[in-house]
Amino acid sequence: MSDRGVKSAGAMVQGAKSRIQNLDPDQVAKELESGEALLVDVRDAPEREEHGAIPGALHIPRGMLEFRADAGTPYHNSELRPDRRIILACASGGRSALATDLLQEMGYKNVANLAGGFKAWQESGLPVDKV
Repeated sequence: MSDRGVKSAGAMVQGAKSRIQNLDPDQVAKELESGEALLVDVRDAPEREEHGAIPGALHIPRGMLEFRADAGTPYHNSELRPDRRIILACASGGRSALATDLLQEMGYKNVANLAGGFKAWQESGLPVDKV
């Protein structure tokens, strides 16, 4: 058993959010417009099919992120590089906060979280694609 103690999912998300960069939808939109940032959507496929997706977002389900981000696995996605600007998004910002924190642990230096997630993106009136 770990000596780190037991934490709730909410406590884990709050801890992650305190260690990462959290961007509002307008900040993310500006970074995406510049063409230098890669947006990674960590939601499950049914969520994307039901609600749509942010245009241009790369879909990597949360459960596969570590393997897609690790160049030493056969599942690696070459779009993911430790030196690249990567912004992560989920439905409301919790899973993507955990994912952003995880990528930092894996040596990714320039990562951020879409605060409020896809829901905040939609509420800001930003474009959504059907999947």
